Amino acid sequence: MARTGTQKAILLVDVEHLGHRGDVVGVARGYMRNYLLPRHLAEVATEARVAEVEKVRASRAKQEARSLEQAQGIAKVLSGTLLTIPARSGADGRLYGSITSADIADEVWRTRKIRVDRRKVRLDEPIKALGTYLIAIDIFPEVRAAMRTQVIQAEGFDMTATATDAQPTDLVAVS
Repeated sequence: MARTGTQKAILLVDVEHLGHRGDVVGVARGYMRNYLLPRHLAEVATEARVAEVEKVRASRAKQEARSLEQAQGIAKVLSGTLLTIPARSGADGRLYGSITSADIADEVWRTRKIRVDRRKVRLDEPIKALGTYLIAIDIFPEVRAAMRTQVIQAEGFDMTATATDAQPTDLVAVS
């Protein structure tokens, strides 16, 4: 006669329809023996291992709480910041090029000495005109800062000069 019943398992990775990494779940013995163990998706839950997992979970929660507080402080600083980015533009206010999320992250580092990952800067498309923009930055999974960014005309760049004012030059064909 076959032995049936359940046993406790600690999941090593997220398993669809079963649980998330670190969860202690009850599974059928055959499912554990034939599916979870060979694929290294779970391990047998002993009392010592369950206690160790709970200890790690508690320390992770404490660390995440500290990180959340720090992220909220950074978000407060960034929300009160007016970032000014000088850029070259034409007479109609359109930029020669564009301001990207990497440019914004670099400017935040230069002005506030706060590291921001360029992938965390929420910019739908690059900025291509002079003006003031409200840009969202993801600091932490639950924390987002809205920072005002002003794109202004670069110093020393005369936007009244046009191509007709320039001296003609000889064109050289490149072959």
